[in-house]
This record gives sequence, structure tokens and C-alpha cells, in this order.
Amino acid sequence: MRAKSFAGMTCSVAGALEAIGDRWAVLLLRDLSLGLSRYDDLQASTGMPTTTLSTRLKHLETTGLIERTPYQDNPPRFEYRLTDKGRDLWKVTTALREWGDRWNANGLGASTIEMVDGRSGRPVVLALVDAESGEPVPKEHARLRPGPIAAPGLRKLLGETP
Repeated sequence: MRAKSFAGMTCSVAGALEAIGDRWAVLLLRDLSLGLSRYDDLQASTGMPTTTLSTRLKHLETTGLIERTPYQDNPPRFEYRLTDKGRDLWKVTTALREWGDRWNANGLGASTIEMVDGRSGRPVVLALVDAESGEPVPKEHARLRPGPIAAPGLRKLLGETP
């Protein structure tokens, strides 16, 4: 069954999901961010069927999240690299990892990878910061407000009065 397209929805989350594609693509983005770049390595890491892998790589290339470059001519072989747009998804995969670690999503009782400060070696976590001052903002203080192109229904949902 083909998943419904989110194209045309006026929601950045829906647009991001449309660009990424599905859960297999998230695993590819994870592996590419860890430095894997060749088809066989991506297939071995994810255990993804080859048809699924080919389809997801083509989708990620079409949406501009990865680029394919040749590394061998005979037979033709390609490497896959994250574009700037694809690298910018690191916060998404980091947030998923942090959530998975907190709620033991892997069922193993511990994390398989940790993010640390390269200087101190201490663990780091994603955080909200004030865009102007750079100061941390506790999640209890964070609020959503309608953006410039918010639809009337969203404005109402977020409590904006006309």
C-alpha cells in the first residue's frame, strides 16, 4: 500500500516527512552521518532489501538530501554523501536517538552511541536556546505561536484571537 503524500500541506513537519520519506530513509541518514557512503555498506548496516535501498537512495537524492558520485567506472559504482540539506537533519536523528535512549526503544537497557563534548568528553543533549541571546530556554517556558503563513484553523488552535 502506497503511503499518502504530504505534498502541498502547509506544515513544515509534513514537508520534512515528505522529503525524508520513511523510517528506512531515516536509518540511511543515520548511517550516512556516521560516515558510511557505499551501497554495500549501507545495505549491510541496515539489513534493508536491495530494492528498498535503491528506492530510498533515489528518493533522498531527488529531494536533495544526498548526492551520488562515482568512485569506480568499470563496473560503475557510486558513493552517497549527505548534502548540506541532509547534514542539517542531524538534530532530527539526535532527537530520535535521545528519545530512544530515554525510553529504552532498543530493548537493551543502554544506549549504543552517545554524543559528547569533544573537548571535555562529557555527555551533551539537544536543548532549546533563545535565537537572539543564545541562552538556554527550559522546555516549560517554550510556547508555539502561529507563523506568518499559518492557516486560520492553526491560529485558532494556538489561541490567537482574530
